[in-house]
Amino acid sequence: MRYKVVVFGVKDTSENIVEFIHHTICPVDLVITISPEVTKTNQVSGYKGLSFLTEKYGIPVHEADSYFLTDEKTQNFMQSNEFDIGISMGWQRLMPPSVLECFRYGIYGFHGNCGYLPFGRGRSPLNWSIILGDTRFNLNLFRYDEKADSPNIFATEMFSITEHDDIRTAQYKNMICSKNLIRKLLAAYEEGNISIRTDSKDFDSWYGKRTAVDGKIDFHERTRNIYNLIRGVAAPFPGAFALLGEQKVTVWEAHPFDEMIDFSAYAPGEVIDIFDKKPIVRTVDGSLLIDRYECVRELQTGDILT
Repeated sequence: MRYKVVVFGVKDTSENIVEFIHHTICPVDLVITISPEVTKTNQVSGYKGLSFLTEKYGIPVHEADSYFLTDEKTQNFMQSNEFDIGISMGWQRLMPPSVLECFRYGIYGFHGNCGYLPFGRGRSPLNWSIILGDTRFNLNLFRYDEKADSPNIFATEMFSITEHDDIRTAQYKNMICSKNLIRKLLAAYEEGNISIRTDSKDFDSWYGKRTAVDGKIDFHERTRNIYNLIRGVAAPFPGAFALLGEQKVTVWEAHPFDEMIDFSAYAPGEVIDIFDKKPIVRTVDGSLLIDRYECVRELQTGDILT
């Protein structure tokens, strides 16, 4: 069987892109995702099963038994069918040559950073951009090869990251730009003329893998660094956290409070005061107002978060 337009995805953002393409550009002929069992051995923040798309829209869904698409079921499926073009949204693993070679026009995905590929290759680029305090994000739609985030650029769009953004609002901006780029790609596909630029003058740099433990807050850090961390790992990611004794305090929302009031009588991480159930915590260079958190008990004045 021939599948013209195929979407790879494992998240709610993948669902959004499938619906966008299917309803506004052209039919999506196939969705490739992973079975829920695969998430037991692969951390997938924001995972959403996509098998319901068959009943909802009549789109066939193939559930791979490997996030790397190397399972026998998927390999047999790829070899038994024909494919034109693939679009990946939210797929966080490399794809093997045995899959890439099955697509006549290639598989395309998204990656970005404050600069230009191959600068900023690697994992969790949007999270890292917020955590590092970047103020712009250059989103690339590029053709996959067997390496990570190669500069095989079809097109780019740039958006701003403001001090008011967290990872979720940054994802909204990312999705808007992604849709613009997909429109351009599928228009070029229909014309049979997809042009790829590979002449990057930039240099390699890499973002490292992030896990839930990397969200630990150090209140000896500057306020801006703590604020950026909290924004960068907010929902749908695991969240930033500190410890109150042996209890975990997950900080979902916070913002810088004041850097001029003399809080030298308090230790970094100490709860200075509480208003409307919102703790004010000292940092090394000021203070942070915690707007929303989770803990087995409410924080109290004098508590010290470590």
